[in-house]
Order: sequence, then structure tokens, then C-alpha cells
Amino acid sequence: FRATQYTCMLLRYLLEPKPDKEKVVTKLKKLESSVSTGRKWFRLGNVVHAVQATQQSIHATDLVPRFCLTLANLNRVVYFICDTVLWVRSVGLTSGINKEKWRLWAARHYYYSLLLSLVRDLYEISLQMEQAAQDKAKRDRSLSQDPLGYSVADEETEWLQSFLLLLFRSLRKHPPLLLDTVKNLCDLLNPLDQLGIYKSNPGIIGLGGLVSSVAGIITVAWPHLKLKIH
Repeated sequence: FRATQYTCMLLRYLLEPKPDKEKVVTKLKKLESSVSTGRKWFRLGNVVHAVQATQQSIHATDLVPRFCLTLANLNRVVYFICDTVLWVRSVGLTSGINKEKWRLWAARHYYYSLLLSLVRDLYEISLQMEQAAQDKAKRDRSLSQDPLGYSVADEETEWLQSFLLLLFRSLRKHPPLLLDTVKNLCDLLNPLDQLGIYKSNPGIIGLGGLVSSVAGIITVAWPHLKLKIH
């Protein structure tokens, strides 16, 4: 449902400037609205899921993931509560709710959750890069019989090239970390726009949401590609 919603948003943005696509754009708007409404029903249980995720992250052995994921999941709990309140207002069960205020709260806590998740991703990436650098140095010492050895940076003429090569090797060996990082980065576009931190357009937000949704579908279809809590 999420992938369909953001696909409609992206296509609508691409087709709106064309004068002969009014009917298609109207249909895309209706489909996007219908799918968005359908998503609300599926998300009603997300508060419980976020609480369970918080309980799991508390038991992480590494301090940084434990701290980041616990706070991220707590912010997700608040976000889903705000989202549920907005849904209650949208279906007309109550009218005494300040829609804009609750929407701002939801965007803010979603933003905090994603930032904390990205900090955890960057921490995991740094560990993998450090391990990759050590493995490379060991292989080089073994081949050259050089007792002093040398770092990965020694085989590159520029520091940036060495860094990017090490990053590429680390993420290539750990697809779950790559998927989680890409998903969080793409999801960040929406709250950045809502909070006015970095204004974007529906096309960019739609593309980011679609990429994030595909990454999420992959982790559901192949659970071994989901980043685990250690």
C-alpha cells in the first residue's frame, strides 16, 4: 500500500505539467487518497509493534545500538499515537483536535526516530569499515611479509577514494545494513519537508518513499536481509 501511494505521488508530479494528462492525474490523486486511507487501518496496530521493538532493543548487548534504538522506538510510539489521533479526527469521531499541531508533533517524533536510527546505522558502518580495514591490512601483511603492514589508505592516491572504496566493500558484504541505511535516508525526506528543515517537492518525496517501501518489502520477503539487533 505504501509503495502504491508513493508511486502515485511520483507519477502525479511527473504528469501534472503536461496539459493532456488531467484525467490521469485526477485518477492518480483518487488512488493515492484511497490507498492512504487504507494504510491508516493497517497502522492501527503499530503502537503495539513499536512497544515490542522497544522491549527488544533494551536487551541489545552493544551500548550505542541499545541507546539509539530504544529512543528511536520510543519516538515511534509517540509518532504512531499522534498518527492515530489524526486518524480519529479524519474519520469524524471527534472534532476538538488541532490537526496542524498533532501533525507537527507526529512529524517531529518521526524525524527524531529516523535520526536515531541513522546514528545506529552509521555506528554499524564504522564498525564494519574498521573490520574491513583490519582484514585488508592482515592480507597485505601476509602477502608482502611486511611486519609493519600498512593501511588501506596506502594503496590509494587520495583519501576520499580510499574511504569510498572501504565504504563500498563494507556495505557490499552487509546487505541488511545497506538496506536499512537507504530506507532511513529516504524516509527522512518527508519529515524534513513537513518541518520546513529542507523543503522538497512531491516528486522527490514520492521517489524516496517508493525506494524506502521497496527496501521494506525486500526485508519482509527475505527476513535474513533485515538488520538484526545484537
